[in-house]
Amino acid sequence: MTATSVPSRRLSFWQKLLYGTGDWSLSSFTTLRALLYTIFLTDVVRLDPGLASFSALIGTLWDAINDPLVGALNDRLRTRWGRRRPVLLLFAIPFALGFLILWWAPPTASQWVKMLYVTLAFIIGDTLHTLINVPYLALIPDISRDYDERTSISGFRVLFNLLATLVTAVTAPTVVDNAVRAGGTPQQGYLLVAAVFGGIAALPFLVIPFVIKETKTQLEEPKPVKIGEMWRVIWRNKPFRYVTGLYSLTWVAFDLVTRMIPFFLIYWVGRGDSLISRPVFGEPFALESLVLGAIMIVAVVSIPLWTFFSGKLGKKPAYIIGMVFWVFVLAAMMTVQPDQVGYVIALSALAGLSVSAASVLPESMLPDAVDWDEYTHGERNEGLFFGAVTFFRKLSGAVAGFLALQALDIFGYQAPPEGVTVFQQSDAALGAIRWMTGPFGALLVVAAIVVAWFYPLNREKYAEVRAALDAREKVLQEVS
Repeated sequence: MTATSVPSRRLSFWQKLLYGTGDWSLSSFTTLRALLYTIFLTDVVRLDPGLASFSALIGTLWDAINDPLVGALNDRLRTRWGRRRPVLLLFAIPFALGFLILWWAPPTASQWVKMLYVTLAFIIGDTLHTLINVPYLALIPDISRDYDERTSISGFRVLFNLLATLVTAVTAPTVVDNAVRAGGTPQQGYLLVAAVFGGIAALPFLVIPFVIKETKTQLEEPKPVKIGEMWRVIWRNKPFRYVTGLYSLTWVAFDLVTRMIPFFLIYWVGRGDSLISRPVFGEPFALESLVLGAIMIVAVVSIPLWTFFSGKLGKKPAYIIGMVFWVFVLAAMMTVQPDQVGYVIALSALAGLSVSAASVLPESMLPDAVDWDEYTHGERNEGLFFGAVTFFRKLSGAVAGFLALQALDIFGYQAPPEGVTVFQQSDAALGAIRWMTGPFGALLVVAAIVVAWFYPLNREKYAEVRAALDAREKVLQEVS
């Protein structure tokens, strides 16, 4: 699908800021699922960890179809308002309702009924997330063609991503904790969190389509969508293969650690106290909130640092520096002992530096890889590539969830009896929790560093790509 286009104008500060708010919605959805869904399944739904792990994988099989398919279909959408914006408006409210579907525990004792519901809820929620996430991300190549401005746009988006992660991580565990302290149930706490964050999630996508304009592009008649052809187009893009490789490994590590942190804090640091909390300004805060808050606060404030390093060194070297630091922090998690609250919060704050790098830099590489495909093959398939990215992002979460739940199942994790707030796990289960929280995640980050080392696009090479594309577009405009 060849295209001619008018070069996009540079975005104002307020346009970048508003575009970035969309990632608040997407991040709050994924953060809730990454942080609390695993322990929600084991301790609230009371689903066997082994069955729960397969529910996530079954949902991912649907991911293999819906992410690239939504992207390819979105590329071929033709409306007077563009390809992306109408989809954001149409699915803003259903996406918000998807929060509630995910966080309801079916009132049944049957493990198989629970597994069926969890699987369906995962599939529905994931699909609604895809229908928003893909067109939202696919806007980036349309609204900017500049190498450094894309990093700036990604910085705004990641800012709201991390802010949402921070707010979600701090408030959600504490709301659930306080619901139990007040005599309610964890289920009531989870549904309250889902309702609040789901309602907020709809707002940006009801506004962005009216403020962010797509570049006017003249496209040829779209080709039929074929799944095999979609994956062939994705695979032929060498820079995209590398960036999705490092992106996926990074997020498997992040998602794995995030899923294990509640278990690590409750059963190792807190010695089995499910209501372990620390006072902040006189109010009880869940320890999970404090630890994840430390990570996210540092991650948010260090975004300009990684934007600076990217500008000075390039995206790949800056990413490698951030990941090497993260390897040492994750390895140090194995040295944390019970009741060492200050130490684990300090390590978490240090991890925030690398989380920021992992969030900003791979995201800013992706649009460059999309341009490479147009440069080498004369086609623009933003929706397809960003659909594939969404697939790999969700796949990383599913893999992390599967690994976490399988480890808990294999090493004998037991859900605490209903109404019991202090429950000790076996030494084997504690060992698995500790290893999965730290050293195993570090090994995945090392693998990501190796992949990043061979990523082929640097600033100079991309400048050649951009110059060739601009020259090609100029000729096509003159001809047309």
